Amino acid sequence: MNNQRAVSLLQLKAVNENTRQITGIATTPTPDRYGDVVMPDGAQFSLPIPLLWQHDHLSPIGEVTSARVTDEGIEIKAQLARADAPSQLAARLDEAWQSIRLGLVKGLSIGFRPIEYAFIDDGGIRFSSWEWYELSVVTVPANAEGTISTVKSIDQELRAASGTSEASQKQLPKVVHLKTPAGASALMTKSITPKSKKMNVGEQIKSFETKRASLDAERAEVMEKAYAEGRTLDAEETEKYDELSDEVKSIDSHLGRLRDLEAQKAASAKPVQPAAGGDVVNTTKTVQAPAVIHVEKQLEKGIGFARMAKLLAATKGVKSEAAYLAKHQYPDDVKLQSVMKDLISAGSTSDPNWAGNLVTVQDYTADFIDFLRPQTIIGRFGANGIPGFTRIPFNVRIKGQNSGGAANWVGEGKAKPLTSFDFSQITLGFTKVAAIAVLTDEVIRLSTPSAESLVRQSLADAVIERLDKDFIDPTKTAVDGVSPASVTNGAASSPSTGIPDQDANIALSVFIDANLSPTGAVWLMSSTTALTLSQRKNALGQREYPDMTMFGGTFNGLPVLVSQYIDDSLILVDAPNIYLADDGGVAIDISTEASLEMQSTPTHDSLTPTPIELVSMFQTNSVAVRAERWINWARRREAAVSVVTGVDYSVTAGS
Repeated sequence: MNNQRAVSLLQLKAVNENTRQITGIATTPTPDRYGDVVMPDGAQFSLPIPLLWQHDHLSPIGEVTSARVTDEGIEIKAQLARADAPSQLAARLDEAWQSIRLGLVKGLSIGFRPIEYAFIDDGGIRFSSWEWYELSVVTVPANAEGTISTVKSIDQELRAASGTSEASQKQLPKVVHLKTPAGASALMTKSITPKSKKMNVGEQIKSFETKRASLDAERAEVMEKAYAEGRTLDAEETEKYDELSDEVKSIDSHLGRLRDLEAQKAASAKPVQPAAGGDVVNTTKTVQAPAVIHVEKQLEKGIGFARMAKLLAATKGVKSEAAYLAKHQYPDDVKLQSVMKDLISAGSTSDPNWAGNLVTVQDYTADFIDFLRPQTIIGRFGANGIPGFTRIPFNVRIKGQNSGGAANWVGEGKAKPLTSFDFSQITLGFTKVAAIAVLTDEVIRLSTPSAESLVRQSLADAVIERLDKDFIDPTKTAVDGVSPASVTNGAASSPSTGIPDQDANIALSVFIDANLSPTGAVWLMSSTTALTLSQRKNALGQREYPDMTMFGGTFNGLPVLVSQYIDDSLILVDAPNIYLADDGGVAIDISTEASLEMQSTPTHDSLTPTPIELVSMFQTNSVAVRAERWINWARRREAAVSVVTGVDYSVTAGS
């Protein structure tokens, strides 16, 4: 909303001739437009505030040095400047000082910028919070009774004279003051205003739209109060919310009828025909609104998904409440508000476009996956020069050839030899990795970037640990319909010789014996092993593997990936010979009543229950957020992975 002005009267309480300092009360401000309300206790300002003369920004006369809200209005202390040398400036400052001191200038015009406001039923606006940035003294005629209406009229004229009036500003009605005869018990002031005219259809539409916005604000206020207190709506609030919703529906129906009527009138309107020998003069003025450029802030990877999860956690999974909360916690994140609305849209086979609503939700989950991938072993394959896995869809049978046939040269008339091939088939079904992150209520209720980053990382850490461990743990076997075996389970394994190059030859020999090209091969090792390799030196004191660091690099001409979840093994993976099915989706579920075993490797199950220590989410004011990701993998060929166990390269060649 644009900058506004409010007018009031100045009641002098003290005047200091020597310092040109005045102390006075500015009566409760009343805005320029009728029906609006400005709350004095909502003022926000930084001292000093510029003090202007007759709305002229080129004619400052001093500063407001103190201001505080009282029951009578806003008490101010203003310091008017003094110019020693005779000049036009000195004349203006003296004129302003004498005019205020003698009471010739009684009006104040407060310039402010709205911060928080709500629409009133009668079409006005209530400004509950506003930034005060300017104060101007304006002249009130000596014969006026000092009413706010009079100050408004004079204030508007001054603004027009100074060139600050807006063409679209609403004109104020004229005011006539009638005094009672001397000796009357009271002073009577009567305002004569033009009779209100009947509203046309367009004005009725605008009025009902304003009413609807007010009802929406009330509904949001009810939801916000319940959220702030960490509860659902009570019976009274539920009744109020439902009544407001019914009224909104009624207004929406009426607005539909009004718009139909407006369209009907527009269709039946006839053009104005010019009189004989005359022309039709268009007296309307077309005003084009300036172009508005909206710059959407680019969020970090995964933050949008974290916000979505946090809102669902804060509202205990109630998607409709999460959608309302998104408007208040993240008013500038239009995309997030759209996502939360799409989550509550019911799917229907009768609507061919309903699935399109899920596109924005998929964007958020894909964004989180993009944040997750560089932190997992699987995600780093196929990026930054690392060969990628062979991707296949879920539940699709893939046939492969395990061995090749043999061919021979055959002479004329000789029998041709027979050959045979070995085939295998593999189907990657739907399997999902599930991880639970526990967050406190305090973290969920905060809308700060640090809280969002914490939620994002908590969800990511839970998924990363399970994926990395199960991908390379040799003891991880397949559980039918539940989880895949690790790529190292059942792979060729050899003990370490203690010499890096010999261990590399052992691993590579597995590929060579199986006729696999190592062009897509990648080393997997722990960061400790990578660090010791980078520090090894030969007899001349030179680094044996200058391309290695603790974060990876190149070992024996092949790229290296490191992970904290790899033990003392050196693993060689032929990436193109690993099948991967990954739909890139993440599902979120919320619980505040669950009791959890706070272990990374829980042991209890529902078939054979055993006593275990559990932590109640309700008792500890915590929320359990479960993230599930659908993913599956398998070796395309048995020789696609080789493992060297028990590696320790801490002893250098030169020692």
